[in-house]
Amino acid sequence: MDSKDTIRFTNDSLLAPLLAVLAIWTVFWVEVKFHVNLNHYGIYPRSLSGLRGILFSPFIHGSLEHLYNNTIPLAVLTAFLFYFYRSVAYKVIILGILLSGLVTWIMARPSYHIGASGLIYVLASFIFFKGILAKNYRLVALSLIVVFIYGSMVWYIFPIEEEISWEGHLAGFLTGLLLAFTTKVKLPTVRKYAWEHDDYNEDEDPFLKHFDADGNFIENVVESEDEIQINYHYKASKKEE
Repeated sequence: MDSKDTIRFTNDSLLAPLLAVLAIWTVFWVEVKFHVNLNHYGIYPRSLSGLRGILFSPFIHGSLEHLYNNTIPLAVLTAFLFYFYRSVAYKVIILGILLSGLVTWIMARPSYHIGASGLIYVLASFIFFKGILAKNYRLVALSLIVVFIYGSMVWYIFPIEEEISWEGHLAGFLTGLLLAFTTKVKLPTVRKYAWEHDDYNEDEDPFLKHFDADGNFIENVVESEDEIQINYHYKASKKEE
């Protein structure tokens, strides 16, 4: 199996979330430092100029609270994506931004829609549904962790608060679901121990040779045909001395 399809730590698992967080904080710093407002670079539905927001909106936030609320979920979910789905991570992020942004542009209210929350919903939705579909115990466990930590996010795909872009959340959720069904990933190999293989023979197990049929420990064991003998010596306790 390709190394890209195995679950293991790589530099991307650390660098990707750091760069994502650095990007959104840098843009916010530029707005504060130079007293500019970049909200008009967000997604404005059914407007040609609003199409640019598909690319720019994930980096723009309206307030420090908005930025902070998106920082931790973005970092955590990006790390999960690159650690468990490294081979398709960039594909999911790029397609997630483009598709969720386009759906928002088509269906949302006439207003500027900004923030990384659309991408966050893409990641949460993809990681959850892909883990369930994969039926791999590690990935299913990851799906349950995502539900436990971010399960309450599902309420914000509905219009419960006027100032929140629930359309962007819904677009991200649906995009993540679509990518979970259409993106192919190779399941990580599960390590099998010697005793789990079909050709396992207890009589040839080097560990079990140290015990007799009744489970009693054997001090002197012949390990091979060369009559290599292992003797166990025990240090006497002070009482025995």
